[in-house]
Amino acid sequence: MEIKAIKKLQNGSDVRGIVLAGVPGEEVNFTQDMAMKIAFAFATWLEKKLGKAPLTFAVGRDSRLSGPHLAQAVALGLISKGNTVYQCGLATTPAMFMTTIDPLIQADGAVMVTASHLPFNRNGLKFFTKDGGLNKEDISEILAMAETIETSFTPGGQALDYDFLPTYSQNILKIIRAKTGLDQPLAGARIVVDAGNGAGGFFASQVLVPLGADTSGSQYLDPDGNFPNHVPNPEDTVAIDHITKAVLANQADLGIIFDTDVDRAAIIDERGHAINRNAFIAFIASILLSDYPGSTIVTDSITSTGLTAYIESQGGKHHRFKRGYKNVINEAIRLNNAGIETHLAMETSGHGAIKENYFLDDGAYLVTMALIKFAELLKVNKPISSFLQGLKEPLEAKEIRLKITAEDFKSYGETVLADFATFAASQPGWTVVQPNYEGIRVSCDASAGNGWCLLRMSLHDPIMPLNIESDAVGGCAIIEARLKQFLTDYQALR
Repeated sequence: MEIKAIKKLQNGSDVRGIVLAGVPGEEVNFTQDMAMKIAFAFATWLEKKLGKAPLTFAVGRDSRLSGPHLAQAVALGLISKGNTVYQCGLATTPAMFMTTIDPLIQADGAVMVTASHLPFNRNGLKFFTKDGGLNKEDISEILAMAETIETSFTPGGQALDYDFLPTYSQNILKIIRAKTGLDQPLAGARIVVDAGNGAGGFFASQVLVPLGADTSGSQYLDPDGNFPNHVPNPEDTVAIDHITKAVLANQADLGIIFDTDVDRAAIIDERGHAINRNAFIAFIASILLSDYPGSTIVTDSITSTGLTAYIESQGGKHHRFKRGYKNVINEAIRLNNAGIETHLAMETSGHGAIKENYFLDDGAYLVTMALIKFAELLKVNKPISSFLQGLKEPLEAKEIRLKITAEDFKSYGETVLADFATFAASQPGWTVVQPNYEGIRVSCDASAGNGWCLLRMSLHDPIMPLNIESDAVGGCAIIEARLKQFLTDYQALR
């Protein structure tokens, strides 16, 4: 019976579910048997796509307690098709993609066992081919196949243990040394890393130390799937507080924080100020715009007006799109294919993909770019905080998550948005922003809160997030008051 629930595990372009019992109110819905079936279906799907067999795969996992068992189940599903599987053990999501272009492994496909920043009892799967991460429709096809396919055993499959993180680290070292022209460009700098007990602890010993950095004061580097110190999430306020205190306590020049599987990151300047969300997008965009003047920068829908002004001041073009890291990546690829030069696709969550890095969602590569810029600043004795002086941050910011209680929540949400567009257009001091690709975004002039608001549908849940920003004290409250006037008519929105 459980196999028939496989399709429910889809979460956009990923697979996610509850794998460990014991949390009140949550029942296991993702088992090893299901993981094996999904892997078998992935191999079958890729055979048809590539028109060849057998194939070569790589499998990695983050530090979650359920990781070894699920990774073993995935490997078994792949081997059952007669394939060769490199078992990479503890790894990162971007490293798993890199196995597809590694000259030794040359994997046809790769699977990362991770649920990113979700609680310890969750886990999931991310899939890659040489073309990059799979799209939502690919996952739907694979999961539908997994529910009906009859597994079998093809002789000839084999499993090979292969620790890929040293190879991945060497690639990062080559990039930084080539860009800086120095073997140890970070000599004399103190840099602290917070891996949140995820998979990113390698970055301190295998990347920063060989580059000459003093990493004393780094914390939570050892993998621990209980995540005993804080949620491994560069957006989380508690996580940021931990790395901020470490930077200040150790008088560090730079702090680095990763999420569980290292596809997201943020940095902390020497004053203990977080360079994340809009600021991290601005940081990476500025670096790329110096190399690719006039490039378009694709972001998610909730980025600030200050970020737009900053990107334009650097000679770039800001293109807001839908939330979801695959959405912004695919939009950047689409723009390039249409002849619009686009080098960065990045969400405020810290997901970022760069054209020169295969448009791979790669937190370690973003940090690599930051380290190259940091090394340049070191040469002229400038701190990392000096780099973003032109970025205007909002004075106030607020997010409200409204739950839709109607049974057909999608239709209800669409009705609310249509009505809100009409309401917003009638309000003095409000202007509906166009073009806009997600929800309804409104610009509010100085008489109406001096900021903006965005009402949209959640990608997967019966939720309508409402984001508000203002450049005036009390501005968010002014905008929110007018929004409440509109929302009172919707009883199924709480």
